[in-house]
Amino acid sequence: MRGFAAIGLDNPKCAANVGGVMRAAGCYGAAMVAMSGHRMRKVPTDVKKQWRMTPVIETEDLRLVIPYDCVPVAIDLVPGARSLANYTHPERAFYIFGAEDATLGPRVLSWCRDVVYVPTNSCMNLAATANVVLYDRVMKMGGESVRQRYEPHNK
Repeated sequence: MRGFAAIGLDNPKCAANVGGVMRAAGCYGAAMVAMSGHRMRKVPTDVKKQWRMTPVIETEDLRLVIPYDCVPVAIDLVPGARSLANYTHPERAFYIFGAEDATLGPRVLSWCRDVVYVPTNSCMNLAATANVVLYDRVMKMGGESVRQRYEPHNK
């Protein structure tokens, strides 16, 4: 699978969700996780210590750490967002997720090329949303390269 996915967390609140996002980053091969804000420093819920394999960047502003030639994609349940069900993921994507107690708002949405929501009956938590978006990306973009890393080799 060509390209990569990077994750941005805008001022995350809950350590359990950040740990879940770190696990999703490992499961789905995210290139990095960036976090803004000051509410989350240590992540004791990163039980697999994914930070040893996936770079974690702390920043005041997620816009400053968008990888080169990468499309910023806001994931938020807001009017005007496109459904993930019909979304074509960019080859190089920087998925930005809001805090558990807020939407991203114009401060972030204004510089994102795409705004996407996960079609559900109500909002999901941060970790669940990141897992769904990354899984959708892997499946729509071929999926085999991630799966092959974990399948036992036939001897």
